[in-house]
Amino acid sequence: MMSYKRGPRCWWPHLVSKALSLAISYALTLSLREKGKEMYASAGCLLSLHHSEKPEHEEVCEFRPYTCPCPGASCKWQGSLEAVMPHLMHAHKSITTLQGEDIVFLATDINLPGAVDWVMMQSCFGHHFMLVLEKQEKYEGHQQFFAIVLLIGTRKQAENFAYRLELNGNRRRLTWEATPRSIHDGVAAAIMNSDCLVFDTSIAHLFADNGNLGINVTISMC
Repeated sequence: MMSYKRGPRCWWPHLVSKALSLAISYALTLSLREKGKEMYASAGCLLSLHHSEKPEHEEVCEFRPYTCPCPGASCKWQGSLEAVMPHLMHAHKSITTLQGEDIVFLATDINLPGAVDWVMMQSCFGHHFMLVLEKQEKYEGHQQFFAIVLLIGTRKQAENFAYRLELNGNRRRLTWEATPRSIHDGVAAAIMNSDCLVFDTSIAHLFADNGNLGINVTISMC
């Protein structure tokens, strides 16, 4: 039987192989993490989600760009929250802004045919609120009005406020109180969830004066 003296074992190939495996594993982990990040990660969202969960989250993510909040407009603007008011002041100069927590939102010519939107801004407590009255024709001859207040801010900021809409006239009063919606949600979502003051044409005429409807709007801090 032949015998030979065994020399010291060479560990170099083993170490290289192990280091390479670790590097590949780390790269794959990073890649998977990147794929798990949603599309607004660059804007500050830190969530890592399974790909099946991403679409639902991205619909409500606070870091997604803000769109122009003007209802019924064909404006395709998108940008940061800080850029919303400068955009409105530059591109939608016809919108009136009133100061104070208690104002009157006057919608003129409510008998105009078809779908119509009335928009006004209210500034108080260091924030800006968008007041919207929207008229929709549900079916021929039957129209409905939807009134709502939106905060030019995040959903979390909106939770710090409450608003009251009030129609007064002819010894009648119609009141709605709620938390303002963030412009991230938009008017359509509020209407879809009936989270707004809703009334029909006959009610509007009870409170209107020569075709003009005044809505008392009061903003308060919670």
